[in-house]
Amino acid sequence: MKKTRIKILKNGPYEVSGPVPLDKAVAISSRDGVPEKWKKGPALRHDKVYHLCRCGRSAGKPFCDGTHKAVKFNGGETASRKPYARQAVIYKGPALTLADAEVLCTVGLFCHRAGDAWTLTERSGDKKARAAAVREACDCPSGRLTAIDNATGRPLDPPLKPGISLVEDPYRKASGPLWVKGGIPVKSSKGFTYEKRNRVTLCRCGRSANKPFCDGSHMPFKDGDKRVQ
Repeated sequence: MKKTRIKILKNGPYEVSGPVPLDKAVAISSRDGVPEKWKKGPALRHDKVYHLCRCGRSAGKPFCDGTHKAVKFNGGETASRKPYARQAVIYKGPALTLADAEVLCTVGLFCHRAGDAWTLTERSGDKKARAAAVREACDCPSGRLTAIDNATGRPLDPPLKPGISLVEDPYRKASGPLWVKGGIPVKSSKGFTYEKRNRVTLCRCGRSANKPFCDGSHMPFKDGDKRVQ
């Protein structure tokens, strides 16, 4: 069986190989625009090996149609090769520690659902505040935020199966990044492999200053894809 991976092609798309399902993840927000939960969207048909647009200009999004060549897309990767632990700032509360690598922020705003994750961590001696902080960290698609249990020292990561989800935000009328789940390795166009993590988000609008990762620059990028199973 071919190895599951995502390979970044130089100034081109993401090449996805192996049994990697592709679907949509829809952010469901309250009336005031605060994201409350993720809803699993429809699955998309794809080949065994498929190519996802990275420049944001394909007429067949989310798949590549070669437009990156016509627009001379500069997909140069600028993200740090440092592991997450060396990029994250640590916030310690009485029962919970919050690791925060701000450079990975996608502006998903789940960290503000029930009072922000940092304040909830400070109040984590209270069981409800602790539980809310863990939920907010786990709903962060990029893994910018990681909740760590002080008693065991273990990260409280959500159990995610390998797959890719196209993030959609109906409230803001925008399409977000590629949410890569379950530790799928991402190989750079330069030949090295980024740190394998349970969740990362890859830019698909072409605008991120932290390529290949999303930095929230996609607003108001819109996918517009309608090809679903």
